Amino acid sequence: MSEIVIATASASSPEAQLLQDELSEVLQSLSGDSGRASFDIEAPDQRAGFYLAKNSAGQLLGCAALRPLGAPNSTTAELKRMFAGPGSVGVGAALLAHAEAEALRLGYRTVVLSTRVINSRAVAFYRKHGYASVAPYGKYVGAAQSVCLGKIL
Repeated sequence: MSEIVIATASASSPEAQLLQDELSEVLQSLSGDSGRASFDIEAPDQRAGFYLAKNSAGQLLGCAALRPLGAPNSTTAELKRMFAGPGSVGVGAALLAHAEAEALRLGYRTVVLSTRVINSRAVAFYRKHGYASVAPYGKYVGAAQSVCLGKIL
């Protein structure tokens, strides 16, 4: 496999939109919900980031986003819009490691996320990378279809 290059980008850039559209289609077919309502691309924050993964030829492979959870000085980041395209072996792990390193750089000590229970591949992926169940937060409180996971960095 060629090298994976990960760079910060605008969540509203055409490349980011292409990947988010692909992610939304996958989520819609899997769970009946595209996940779009849980991520506002127009809400930039100094302690947030959107990351694109490409191969050395410039082909888009995946994306991930971080945003603060709670107060502006929170030490908890939320991982959003994590996606690795089909057949892109190692991209998810590379994106996750990059997002975690960025979270530390931005002053976070914990990363949390929510995914659908039905998305067993995602749940297994995060657990494999050290994420454990955490109490539901925000709109996920009482949402039986969601599983909330977290990791202390």
